[in-house]
Amino acid sequence: MKKHLRNLIIQALNSLVQDGVLPESTSRNVVLERTRDRAHGDFASAIALTLAKFANCKPQKLAEHILTALPKSERVDKIEIAGPGFINFFLATTAYNAVVRDIFDRGDKFGHSQIGAGQRAQVEFVSANPTGPLHVGHGRGAAYGATVANLLDAVGYHVEREYYINNAGRQMNILAISVWLRYLEHCGERLRFPTSGYRGEYVRTIAAQIYADQGGAYILPAARVFYSIPQDEVLDEHGNILVNGDKEAHVDALVHRSQALLGELRYRSIFNLSLKAILDDIQDDLQDFGIIYEKWYSEQTLAESGAVDQTIKGLRNAGYIYEMDGALWFRSSAFGDEKDRVIKRENGQNTYFASDIAYHLEKFQRGFDLVIDIWGADHHGYIPRVKAALQALGENTDRLSVLLVQFAILYRNGQRVPMSTRSGDFVTLRELRKEVGNDAARFFYVMRKSEQHLDFDLDLAKSQSKDNPVYYIQYAHARISTLLERAGKIDLSEIQTADLIHEEKEIIKLLTQFPLTIHEAASGYSPAIVATYIYDLVKNYNHFYQAVKILSEENAANNNLRLALSECVRRTIHPSLMVLGVQAPMKM
Repeated sequence: MKKHLRNLIIQALNSLVQDGVLPESTSRNVVLERTRDRAHGDFASAIALTLAKFANCKPQKLAEHILTALPKSERVDKIEIAGPGFINFFLATTAYNAVVRDIFDRGDKFGHSQIGAGQRAQVEFVSANPTGPLHVGHGRGAAYGATVANLLDAVGYHVEREYYINNAGRQMNILAISVWLRYLEHCGERLRFPTSGYRGEYVRTIAAQIYADQGGAYILPAARVFYSIPQDEVLDEHGNILVNGDKEAHVDALVHRSQALLGELRYRSIFNLSLKAILDDIQDDLQDFGIIYEKWYSEQTLAESGAVDQTIKGLRNAGYIYEMDGALWFRSSAFGDEKDRVIKRENGQNTYFASDIAYHLEKFQRGFDLVIDIWGADHHGYIPRVKAALQALGENTDRLSVLLVQFAILYRNGQRVPMSTRSGDFVTLRELRKEVGNDAARFFYVMRKSEQHLDFDLDLAKSQSKDNPVYYIQYAHARISTLLERAGKIDLSEIQTADLIHEEKEIIKLLTQFPLTIHEAASGYSPAIVATYIYDLVKNYNHFYQAVKILSEENAANNNLRLALSECVRRTIHPSLMVLGVQAPMKM
């Protein structure tokens, strides 16, 4: 309906331009808003106030000109000028009925559009280091990224979902030696596990599986591993810490010693077995969460293909690389970053940043029109340097959007649940899904803006009450499904002359907003818009359900209208929940 009214106003403006009331350069950007007070109609526009200075007349006078030039429409009952020049539109009953028929005609494509048709979008999300199971923080990024991809699908983009596997670098080496040390423990060796190692129970599980599959192929005396390596902590006989050492230097020394003792083949075997075990777990976890990727991209392939070195060479050729203190630096400050960044360390190792530049350059070379990264909020400072490097390489960074996701904090019985990945003291995504279910997890994760902190109330997510938004919405869908199954066929021809009560008008007004809601949510990468919209629609439907008798023996026309309206609501709930990754049950 908004589109129809906007077109009427644009036609009126074109007419006024031809008559010389408005200049040829007049903007046709018409904004329409729903009125809060029914006395002011259904829609209002401030276009006369916006363009009055161009017409060199008062807004109210221009509003009168626009009113005179507006084409007639059977969907508009009356139009009034209010206040200093607002134009208020009162819709006719036929306009409401037309909305119902349009929803039936559109079928399962209601709300969809082709705004992004012909364009390719890539959404890269989660991409957690494969050093442990996904935890609840990763879950928010997973739900958010998957929903952003679904929204882009809904507006016509060809979307590719991608997981970037950070399988090179220091953290993966720490994981590998953590697994090996637990393997040695499993084989009976006594050792003090490093404070900075990965301490979760999953590490013991992987180590035990390696022993079950490979036997004692990797056994070495623990004393040889720790010989002459400074301790990260010195303890007294009671286990109390006397001296805190350099924990990170300690674990790095253990990595080097382990690599030397095991040799390249055996170390690489431990590394790969550890990586595969965790990556398989991540893939299974995400798939069970309803998230399927078109591509899993390995960081290792960048180094092995020479892409990282080629990227550094490209930056050097462009004049943005210099050497200082034995390291190579990228002159990112030339592009607005707060300081220059190391791209290759003095030991000759490329930094994570170098790999990230190569990866993003490769994304652009794949020809995506839109590249979306979804990162944790703690990566905020990383954005300028990545964009700076791409600019230095001649790429258009307008194609890249980096969306940040704040932390999700779990509460159980009103108490915050602690989390730490290294220590292994965290709630996994799998545990969360088992406790509250996929649907509640997906909905709760996206019902707030991604840049806002999320307090995830486990008790609320499990409750079967109207206070639980996902239960409230799903119950409405099931209730409508049962009603329509009982009622049978809907005769649309009978709804044309039916009168509308206030509750019915309010629902239809909300239904007309659905296509715009999907468009705004997709363009703003904001699933929370859909979650809020569908909750409001269900709340209004429940008011309507309680206010009228939907199946009445006295008035068949009203029966058909109200059944049709119920079906329209169901046809809006269903795609909304599908976009959010939530099931729309027929019965509950």
